[in-house]
Amino acid sequence: MEELLALARDPQAWAALATLVIMEVVLGIDNLIFISILTNKLPEEKRSKARRVGIGLAVILRLGLLSGVAFIVQLTTPIFSLFGHGFSWRDLILIVGGLFLIYKATSEIHDHVTGGQDHEADAGTVVGATFAGVIGQILILDLVFSLDSIITAVGMTDDIPIMVIAVIVAVGTMLLAADPLARFIGHNPTIVMLALGFLLMIGATLIADGMGAHVPKGYIYAAMAFSGLIEALNMLARRAQRRRPLRKRPR
Repeated sequence: MEELLALARDPQAWAALATLVIMEVVLGIDNLIFISILTNKLPEEKRSKARRVGIGLAVILRLGLLSGVAFIVQLTTPIFSLFGHGFSWRDLILIVGGLFLIYKATSEIHDHVTGGQDHEADAGTVVGATFAGVIGQILILDLVFSLDSIITAVGMTDDIPIMVIAVIVAVGTMLLAADPLARFIGHNPTIVMLALGFLLMIGATLIADGMGAHVPKGYIYAAMAFSGLIEALNMLARRAQRRRPLRKRPR
């Protein structure tokens, strides 16, 4: 309790908390986009539940990883070398996660381009299997993004209470934003393709990071923001065109 009171009176602790909350929210955008795209494939009555379960798993994973900070730090220790680069468990997890993200984004793009697959099985069985499959895929990416998030937090502060508060605030923000973001993505097909392109880029970045070629995340998020701005302008232009009265053709 005395330690918490001391942190509450420390301006540097508040600055670290604010910075870490912002970082955690930004890092959570990737995870939230992935969850939104996956859950939108479920029947409407299952989507909100799947989002809550997926984000809840992210909370459990991140708090669990925080409880073993000493173990997390050891994950950055190289375990073998290849082509002059030392690979740690963190590197391997990032590479596997990046490959999985590229595979999922590519398969989703393929489904959207070809019109999806026909399911001949019983509807109830398909829904149950799909729900379980979606949760399993979310869990895999939760692990990758949570590990990256916690390692970032450890690099910014040594105070566990600050990390815990930042994680809880960030995940709470994800819970509030999950349904509106998923509805927005679902109602705008072009946004889906743009988001899948983001996931491809993030997957490639994870692989590059795992291979030792660190790409500053600022560049990634700047590219995402610029692409989002262009798409927002396109949406406004399409909306204005629909509202514009049709001109009468001269006879």
